Order: sequence, then C-alpha cells, then structure tokens
Amino acid sequence: MLNGKTILVTGGTGSFGNQFVTYVLENYDPKKIIIYSRDEYKQFIMANKFKKYGDKLRFFIGDVRDKERLYRAFDGVDYVVHAAALKQVPACEYNPMEAVKTNIDGAMNIVDAALDCGVKRVVALSTDKAVNPINLYGVQNLFLISCLLQQMHMRERRMYVFQLYVMETLLEAVALLFHFSVIS
Repeated sequence: MLNGKTILVTGGTGSFGNQFVTYVLENYDPKKIIIYSRDEYKQFIMANKFKKYGDKLRFFIGDVRDKERLYRAFDGVDYVVHAAALKQVPACEYNPMEAVKTNIDGAMNIVDAALDCGVKRVVALSTDKAVNPINLYGVQNLFLISCLLQQMHMRERRMYVFQLYVMETLLEAVALLFHFSVIS
C-alpha cells in the first residue's frame, strides 16, 4: 500500500518519525516521504542519516500551527502520519497556551488541510496520558482524540488515532492501518 505513495510525517525528525521513516524506506518503495518539522538541525542530521535515500526524502521546515504552510506541504500527499506535538509534561504545564496552539490547534489544522487537499488517510499519534488525564498534556490528547473522531464521523472516515504506548506496538498499529506487516 505504501509503494509509489507520497507520505508526510509531521514531527518527522522525532523518535517516532525516525523509526517510521527507517521502516518504510527499508521495506517499501514510496514515491516520496516528506519530513515536516520546525527543527532545521534535526532535518540536517536526518538528511545525512538517510543520504542513500536522498531522492525519496523531502524536508519541509514548518509548524503545524501554520495552516498555509500545511496546505503547501500536503499538496499531492497520499498519507499523513501526525506525530508533531509538545510532549514534555513540565513544559506543557509551564507553557499551557503554547501547548494548546501546537497540540490542539495544530491537530485541527492537520485535519482541515488533509480533508481540503484530498489526503487519503491520516494517522494521528496520541498517548496513554489521555486515559483519565491528570495533567494538561493528557487533557489535550483526550481533546485531540475527541476532535479527530468527530471530524472522522462528520466529514469523512479517513482520520485514525492511535495511543502511543511503546514504539513496537505503534508500528504494528500503523502497519494494520496501512495494510502492511511489521517484521520483528
């Protein structure tokens, strides 16, 4: 299902993004993988790490808060894996409005851009902190799940949310969604 497809990974320079990109490049022949993140240094490191796949990778500097930039990045994209978020609980607690702008507003920008640009499928990563949340990050993830599920039911059934427990479990969940198998 990923062969010949264009995949965009928000927060693509993070730990999940690196794992996902590695897996896809080693097991499939995508047309292109777009790494969308706001960290130019991590993009530089990742570009060097995946140098042998240079023709398959594109790096977009951007923030999920910037809807216009997302629309440009989503042009021609088949699948989006949304992994961008402020995830450090202390930072979210100390900077709550910044966390809301990224984790909630940014996620809704992903939904709008994906639907408007004809993206076939979106996978959004969440966390176990959304179950009975006790902090701002957990509440934001619970809100994210609710908003994405609402959009999925009200508009089109292309939005999926997976809770992030461990990397292997998440890769298996994404594999099921994209109809490929994870080799242990």
